[in-house]
Parts: sequence; structure tokens; C-alpha cells
Amino acid sequence: MKLNRRVFLAASGAFGLAACTAAPAIQRVSTNGLPADLRPVPNDGFTRWVAAFRPRARSAGISAATLDAAFANAGYLPGVITRDGTQIQTRRTLEEYLSIATSDERISKGRAAFARHASTLSAIESRYGVDALIVAAIWGMESQFGEKRGQIPVVSATATLAYDGRRGAFYESQLIAALRILENGDTTPSRLTGSWAGAMGHTQFIPTSYQSFAVDFTGDGRRDIWGDDPADALASTASYLARNGWRTGLPWGAEAGTGGPSGRTIQPQAGGVSFTVTRNFDVLKTYNNSDLYALGVGHLADRIGGAGPLRGSFPPDANGLTRDDRLAMQRALAARGYDIGTIDGVIGAKTEAAISDFQRRQGMDVTGRATRDVLAALR
Repeated sequence: MKLNRRVFLAASGAFGLAACTAAPAIQRVSTNGLPADLRPVPNDGFTRWVAAFRPRARSAGISAATLDAAFANAGYLPGVITRDGTQIQTRRTLEEYLSIATSDERISKGRAAFARHASTLSAIESRYGVDALIVAAIWGMESQFGEKRGQIPVVSATATLAYDGRRGAFYESQLIAALRILENGDTTPSRLTGSWAGAMGHTQFIPTSYQSFAVDFTGDGRRDIWGDDPADALASTASYLARNGWRTGLPWGAEAGTGGPSGRTIQPQAGGVSFTVTRNFDVLKTYNNSDLYALGVGHLADRIGGAGPLRGSFPPDANGLTRDDRLAMQRALAARGYDIGTIDGVIGAKTEAAISDFQRRQGMDVTGRATRDVLAALR
């Protein structure tokens, strides 16, 4: 049975480890650099909820000392609830998704990171049988090769969502799993940080998945996915994929018609590139159940390994622009001093703002849309 990283089995608490070290000392959890809405604020309802939760945590095997340390500086984070309630699943085309996933910047960083950690990644591949390039690509997709691991205290985030979120029972299970991490001594309250939804470390494990799949690859007695050394996190990702059915030596797939492995053919974007994918593609989807994500990981892995861009093409967008047109527009706007973010051919909020300002200065209708008229005016 495949185990999904993000929506895990209800019984995942059974994988928690028994405490083998002293409970963590009470430490100050830094909120430096976090937006105001992601810093704890007084909330009487949350305080009452924590008091009622403590007996449930004790029944789950969490010591009083660990609870005291974990909640000493924890609190209600209003921004977590805001983000939970306003999630927008942006519907990007495959071309847009791959433009972001395999931008020149990400490929360059990926090749550098792979070279820096080549011996570790090779050892992980030898132990778990998972392609080192795939592990590196997931690292790049999840945290930009460790640059964006998340700074939000996991106890505060999961407790807030358990108390006031849409999936209280799910997040209470994540909170219990996070407390087991502290009970086990894998990290401290001040270092137990992640995203607003509790995903943690270099490869963004949720706490229950950490309990089931994280490994101590370095042999220091801790499964440390948060620190600057990514070895435990990368090995944990390989462990995850191996236990979900990764077949050693089988490619994830390839662009159709390029001599790749046999498998089924998919074409996520009408008129665009087709791919032949294998059962390892399906294993990648257990990490994030999306064809686009799995294709992003696979193609990024190929590019980090030295492969070139896709040979096929995608149709023009609704405004008649190709990716090369959109790249040319972004480069022209950047040359005029506009901050358009990453030049990747994807028209996002910064590019739209720059187009609007350019249109205003040129006396054009202000729409913020990337059109052939704007491109012609920029040339």
C-alpha cells in the first residue's frame, strides 16, 4: 500500500518513537522576521483548548515536561487561519509549471547543490535504491535546496489549526506527532519550525510522515531534517520513496518519442508536450498527488543531471504569446528597471504590475495583461 506524505493514515501515531532522552528544556522561540500575523497573540479560546488538549497528549505518551517546554512560548497564530481559509490552488498550465520548476536559476542552484553533496547523495542512493537526482530534485522543489525551510513554530501552527482550522482532528494528529519529535530529542522547540501548515525541513515532511519515514542517516542519534546539513532530510525522502514502492533502476519517464522507457502516455496540457511515464512516476505522486508536480520533479532531475530542455513545444497562450515572447517581455521590463521577480516566462503579479505601469507611462489602456501590443511597444 502506498502511503501519502501530505494526507497520512489516521493511525500514523502508532509509528511514534518512545522517549529515550530527557525532555527538551524550555527555550525562547524566535519570531524574528515573521509577519505580525504569524506571531502569537492572546486568545482565551485557544488557551482553554490547550488546557483541554494536555490530558489527551498525556494519554498519547507525551510527558508533562515536554508539554511544558513545547507550549512555553507557543500561541495562537491568526495568520495561519487566514492562510488556511484563503488557499488558492492556482491553475497553471504544464508549460507555466515547468517554467517555474525548471527555471534557469533553479537548475543552476540544483547542479551546484548536487555537486556539493554528491558523496552524500551517492551514499543515500546506494542504501535506499532511489535515484540521487530524484532526491535532489524533490529538495529543490520543496525548499529551493534548503533556502526556504520555513520559520514558523510547528507547535503553534498545528495547535492553532487543531483549535480553529478546517481539519481539527488531522492537525491534532500532527501536533501529537510534533510533540513526539520533541519527546524523542530529535530537535528542540526553538528549532522545530516549518511552513504555516506544519511542513518541515529541507524536504517539507509533515510530522506524521516524519515519524514514519525520517531516518538518522548521519548516525548522531537524531533525525535532523531542519539543520544546515541536509543529509538526514535527503535520506528520509529516499526512505519515503523506497517504502512507497520505488523500483531501483527504473526511470520516472521521459518526453514521448525520445527513446525513454515504456509506459503509459500522458499529455497534461492540450496541444503540448506528451510524456511516457512509469510506475516510479506514480510513486512520485505519493509525495504530492499531482501530475504536474511529478513531471516537475522528473524533469528537474533530468536537467540537474545535464539533460537539455524539452524538445516539444506548447501552444501560444490566450493572448497569442509563446514562452519565448513572455521571456522577451520580462527581460525588456527588467531592463527598464522593473522588478518582475524571476525571469521564467510566467506572468505573475510582479510582471502584471510592471506591465500596468509601463502601459500607463506609454498612454496605453492599463490592463496589466501581457499582449502582443505590449511586447511590440517594449521592443
